[in-house]
Amino acid sequence: MKNTTKYIVGVMSGTSLDGLDLVYVKINASENYRFEILMSETVSYSKEWKSALKEGFHLSGEKLVKLDTDYGTHLGNIISKFISENNITVIDFIASHGHTIFHNPAEKYTFQIGNGPQITAITGIKTICDFRIQDVALGGQGAPLVPIGDELLFSEYDYCLNLGGFSNISFRKNQQRIAFDICPVNIVLNHYVATLNLEYDDKGKIASEGNIENDLLRELNSLAFYNDAKPKSLGYEFVTETIFPMIDKHNLSTKDILRTFVEHVAIQISKKIASDSEKTMLVTGGGAFNTFLIERLQSHTKTQLIIPEESIINYKEALVFALLGFLKDEGKNNCLKSVTGANKDHSSGVVFEI
Repeated sequence: MKNTTKYIVGVMSGTSLDGLDLVYVKINASENYRFEILMSETVSYSKEWKSALKEGFHLSGEKLVKLDTDYGTHLGNIISKFISENNITVIDFIASHGHTIFHNPAEKYTFQIGNGPQITAITGIKTICDFRIQDVALGGQGAPLVPIGDELLFSEYDYCLNLGGFSNISFRKNQQRIAFDICPVNIVLNHYVATLNLEYDDKGKIASEGNIENDLLRELNSLAFYNDAKPKSLGYEFVTETIFPMIDKHNLSTKDILRTFVEHVAIQISKKIASDSEKTMLVTGGGAFNTFLIERLQSHTKTQLIIPEESIINYKEALVFALLGFLKDEGKNNCLKSVTGANKDHSSGVVFEI
């Protein structure tokens, strides 16, 4: 492998709407891949943008096209400000995930807004985006995409678990990397804690004060999705059409909903890993700060849960999308068929430059 170094701005917006993550990273590929996070920042969404992104799911075609353009402009302005305020002068390109509005690979579509040409026009910098659509066209789930980063940047861990809007996991099995979404996490917890006028349950304190509703827990754990062994991924549709109605019909207090759902998450994740004290699992994403969730998960498995430094917890996904851009820019595969179920490994992403 030739020695290649690139400086990249990676941008990630998760389904939990907790903000826009930006990283300025240096990635070097020689005999293996190494990275350094040079700058990082999370920009919170205004109430207006939170509402707009949440409602994107229900918009007409024309209004959704307008939202895509407006959001691309918003991203371009935030990225420009990030570059300016941090006095960043060397950038090979921007790698932007966008924000997922629709994700239904069974029907052959996925849609992330965040118009790449707008970002390029505003920043004047080459932008790589739309990392999921080619994989879906090739018969894949278009998700999860982070496992290529687990494979190249975090291979010392037996498992890599992300606790974001959804939980997903990756690990090596039979000499190949496999990965899949496990269950919703913050997208559900944050939805219900919002009834208390809070953005999230700090350290899981509210959940820890609730009681488990066993009938609801049994229903959640019996969902057919959890027994489906195929490459699979979850979208907001699953939550709105299946999870919320299932929870709401029980008329529980917010504390009991949170307590029950935390237990559900811990059970589902523990079922997907070996309970082995010799094995390690890297835990990242906003859920890594949910102390109560981590405690409940650890109670269900002997595998050592490793909570890394905050920059990795907060910015691992933005870092990995920078890596996806790196690989696309080099013409190397960044989507693995063993992960997504596509008919071939491939190099995904759309490039815009002036």
